[in-house]
Amino acid sequence: MTTNDQAPASFAVHIPDAELEPEPLDPAQIVSGEPVVTGKVLWESADGTQVRGIWQITPGVVTDTEANELFVVVSGRAAVAVEGGATLEIGPGDACVLREGDRTTWTVHETLRKAYHISL
Repeated sequence: MTTNDQAPASFAVHIPDAELEPEPLDPAQIVSGEPVVTGKVLWESADGTQVRGIWQITPGVVTDTEANELFVVVSGRAAVAVEGGATLEIGPGDACVLREGDRTTWTVHETLRKAYHISL
């Protein structure tokens, strides 16, 4: 259900059971465990600067450099340590904002699924 229209058609998605596709991690990002990432882009702006979707990661520890993102956790739990900042304990129902360029370490305790909006 990906569209590149500037004015997308309205739609609804039941996030907990949405089918996701593999999004392989760069092995250099994996600190410990064998985390697996899956996701699905639901909408992308025509110019590619706005993306909305669903993302999931299984338990493990990974590093990342973030985009400008707002997300809401649907299920699972993790601690997101922001380099030079706070460690964010997140779980179901939590909204989180990450700034572009934040260097993070995600310690995923329970498979985490989120709905996100990224501005590139």
